[in-house]
Amino acid sequence: MKLALHRIAGTTVSTLTTGAQYLGSNDANYDDASLDSGLMKSKFHFEKLHLASVSHSLPGLVPGSKEVIYRAFPPVLPTNISDFVLGNGTQAETGGVAHCGENLGDNMECFMILTPGQQLAIAILALTLGAFTVLENLMVLCVILHSQTLRSRPSYHFIASLAVADLIGSIIFVYSFLDFHVLHRKDSPNIFLFKLAGVIASFTASVGSLFLTAIDRYISIHRPMAYKRIVTKNKAVVAFSVMWTIAIVFSLLPLLGWNCKRLNSVCSDIFPLIDQNYLLFWIGMTTVLLLFIIYAYIFILWKSHYHAVRMLSRRSQRSIIVYTAEGTKVQTIRHEQARMDLRLAKTLVLILVALIICWGPLLAIMVYDLLGKVNDSIKTVFAFCSMLCLLNSTVNPVIYAMRSKDLRRAFLNLCHLCWGVSQPLDNSNESD
Repeated sequence: MKLALHRIAGTTVSTLTTGAQYLGSNDANYDDASLDSGLMKSKFHFEKLHLASVSHSLPGLVPGSKEVIYRAFPPVLPTNISDFVLGNGTQAETGGVAHCGENLGDNMECFMILTPGQQLAIAILALTLGAFTVLENLMVLCVILHSQTLRSRPSYHFIASLAVADLIGSIIFVYSFLDFHVLHRKDSPNIFLFKLAGVIASFTASVGSLFLTAIDRYISIHRPMAYKRIVTKNKAVVAFSVMWTIAIVFSLLPLLGWNCKRLNSVCSDIFPLIDQNYLLFWIGMTTVLLLFIIYAYIFILWKSHYHAVRMLSRRSQRSIIVYTAEGTKVQTIRHEQARMDLRLAKTLVLILVALIICWGPLLAIMVYDLLGKVNDSIKTVFAFCSMLCLLNSTVNPVIYAMRSKDLRRAFLNLCHLCWGVSQPLDNSNESD
């Protein structure tokens, strides 16, 4: 019985050994290395047929060319939306696995970490917010440019500067962001830094315009009697011109040489090619501007409330003179003053909440990038948090422009032009 089992086992092993010679081995060598690496990147692991053995064993059935076997394998499924849209995935273009070490340098693939579902969600979000932002800011610019009364007020120069920055920023940001994270376009370092400079310049100018607007309203409350002498139309033009020049020059510094590839320095984990010292400088500058904006509006709220309480405490005075956040002098009675204080408080609270929500998470992740190592999960969170910059550009026209009664009246005048009906602007106590 034992002898019979030994014979059966020997026969089985001999059969398997004889048939295995047609399957080839793991040590087979092939000339087309690019195909091998592409398939390995796509998680397809298999043993290729030993063509010589098969063609000798099955003459006439298998041709002597490897191309027939290569064509027989199905194409690798796309791993991002660009594969469906453009038909050329990044996996096949690279010819090898991306190596993301301590210093990422200009390895763009290390930053393209969104899944197809995340790419679709962020594309819908970016296009929706971008469309609203463009329409809102175009409307604000058209109204201000059309109204001679608004153009004569320095405060609306700063609002117009804010609208221009948000309009340009939304267009450049949506295009560059989707081009990189969704379509996976890998530009040359100079082209990429040029696109990034447009985003940095526009959003820096947006924060700078908010800063100038806060200064304007701070002076109108802190120095109401000297406001018209301090803040003039010419000074407003010079102020936002200098601000835009600083924003553009600063945004071009990485393109001019302040980048980690040129300096061979430590690169940011969330921005390709950006030197960490440059990122630190930008974070510091933006934080200082935002903190002053927050302080200015808190001061405006406190000063307005204190002034109203002090004036209303004089029982013999039925009407009082107050100054709005735009520096407009208004004569009002007590119950109207209370209503104006409530409206002003709502506006300032909206401003503070928008600044904290839209810029807080972004700055927090940037600081973390300077202090520690950022993994793919944090990069994904940062990609979605970048939409908050676009959201800030969307809500700015609502907070700073559309809540102004004078701008709303100017908008109605523009709409009624075809009927020849116009409404004169007034120094309304609701224009905050």
